Amino acid sequence: MTEPRPSNAGYAFRTQVRRGGQTVLAFLSAEYRHSSLQEWAARLAAGEVEISGARAHGPEVLRAGQVVVWHRPPWQEEAAPLHFEVLHEDEALLAVNKPSGLPTLPGGGFLAHTLLTQVRAQYPGASPLHRLGRGTSGIVLFARTGAAGSALSRAWREHDVHKVYRALAAGVAGPDRLEIRTPIGPVPHPRLGTVHAATPDGKPSRSVATVRARRADSTLFDVEIHTGRPHQIRIHLASAGHPLVGDPLYGPGGGPLPGLPGLPGDLGYHLHAWTLAFTHPIGGRRVHLEACPPDVLH
Repeated sequence: MTEPRPSNAGYAFRTQVRRGGQTVLAFLSAEYRHSSLQEWAARLAAGEVEISGARAHGPEVLRAGQVVVWHRPPWQEEAAPLHFEVLHEDEALLAVNKPSGLPTLPGGGFLAHTLLTQVRAQYPGASPLHRLGRGTSGIVLFARTGAAGSALSRAWREHDVHKVYRALAAGVAGPDRLEIRTPIGPVPHPRLGTVHAATPDGKPSRSVATVRARRADSTLFDVEIHTGRPHQIRIHLASAGHPLVGDPLYGPGGGPLPGLPGLPGDLGYHLHAWTLAFTHPIGGRRVHLEACPPDVLH
């Protein structure tokens, strides 16, 4: 049987050593926890790792400031929807509607099967100004010039960018409006080491969820986020007792599900970046964009 062709041309992962004293093998195992000690030993034996341009074998002791490079050979990526809808295009900006299942940026085994790669095939140099989780669909805004990127990044910091998400959450909500301020920060995760979740020691966070429709055993929310913590909507609605329907990671309370929870990029939940409003960096007009939610979120 013929092996499927690799999805990409391989990639060089570069990591600078912050504190010396570890062997290369120990450093790689700690830095890239997705692979075992034995797997890293095999990659070292295959000549895939170098330090400052020289092949590494594993027992070398690292010094702070050195750069370790893993040359990952081409690989077959997990299938993903490789399409997007253009919502807005001009000389400075590009806005697209990302499908659920397509990662925004490379990571977690995805490189070519990402929105960034697909967009840049048509719009070279476009840079995303924010990101959506793999399972989240909806609007992603790209800058096409450095000046536009700087202006929109500043607008984001000054809270001049307004976003509304649509989410399907478990349980029937009582109040029509929930203001959620659960702090978000790293907590233990059995497969990743840590993952962002609800924790008293986390960073201040704020979301406002408004009931759009109540169903037999679920609630359709429109959610505005006023801080940009990782997985904020998933965590906040879960912390309020309404985890997203089908979320494989977060349960009631906003922490990882008991036992062996899923990973942040696992699919199954329903979340959509529905509207985006901002001041255009050229001319100063107010731009309002909308991406029609999927049927399950109507």
